[in-house]
Amino acid sequence: MAASHPSQYSSLSKINEEERDETVKKVERSYERYRELISTLPKEKGWVSDLCLYEGFWYERLAGLEGIMFAQEHFQARPTDVFLISTPKSGTTWLKALIFAIMKRTCYTNSTHPLLTTNPHDCIPFLELRLFRKPPIADVEKLPSPRLFAVHIPYTSLPKSILCSGCKIVYVCRDSKDVLISMWFYMAKMRSKELPPLSLEEAFKLFSKGLSWYGPFWDHVLGYWNASLECPQRFFFLRYEELKKETSTNVRRLAEFLGQPFSMEEERERERERVVEEIIELCSFKRLSNLEVNKNGSRDAVIKNDTLFRKGEVGDWSNHLTSQMAESLDQITDEKLHGIF
Repeated sequence: MAASHPSQYSSLSKINEEERDETVKKVERSYERYRELISTLPKEKGWVSDLCLYEGFWYERLAGLEGIMFAQEHFQARPTDVFLISTPKSGTTWLKALIFAIMKRTCYTNSTHPLLTTNPHDCIPFLELRLFRKPPIADVEKLPSPRLFAVHIPYTSLPKSILCSGCKIVYVCRDSKDVLISMWFYMAKMRSKELPPLSLEEAFKLFSKGLSWYGPFWDHVLGYWNASLECPQRFFFLRYEELKKETSTNVRRLAEFLGQPFSMEEERERERERVVEEIIELCSFKRLSNLEVNKNGSRDAVIKNDTLFRKGEVGDWSNHLTSQMAESLDQITDEKLHGIF
């Protein structure tokens, strides 16, 4: 066999480099196109900045919408993928920790677990808010299976490859009153200091009209509720309140749905190893919120990790909403989501 000449390798390297450069340019052109489209979308006053209406839902212009458009055009789902989907402020951080701990429970010991040093949002990253938020984008094709992702994308806007791939989807929802309060506190920290604070009354009016991040809230929930009825083997619909009330039962249900059921050996060793209980303890609000990475770490220059841990309680809305506000939200929920809550 003839020896390869060094110039062949240098030429190949040059070709690869040119291909990479062209790929980067294509991605940048795509995002320029998305920004142009976003500039033409209907807009309304939002919680932090203007909200844009895209495919029937409202988005913060610079918080995920470009990533959604890129995912719709380019993301290729695998049958082995797992997606955690929710509306913002519905218990996403906790469920990310639980799913990661369930799926990876044979990979780490209690002392070496990534959740001790890594925020749950880095263990299961958001597709549109992190990996595809802006160029340069992450090369998710290089990730080994099973890949774990999260999105806030409404059902009707999911990339077609996710719907057609057969991948597993876990959806968590929460009482609209607690979502409103959690979102109000969170958005207050995201709001520019140059702007006056957003009053709870104003936030309530916006939320009730569907003008919230990834809102209308009720339409978002309904989309996944209907999907779970039509295809329960692919969609696991979970209420935050149920997860809080019966955590152990739901962790076991989640593990079975994800194809990672707790084995007979694990259950027999329960008194010694306490597998399920250890996962629950590892992922508890108290444990996670007191870790150094979550007290002093940050997502970026704006979002600090401690903003993701406020109370983690059910019913905190009663400390903030008037009875009229609560009754109004309950009425909307009953009209839109009758029988779900």
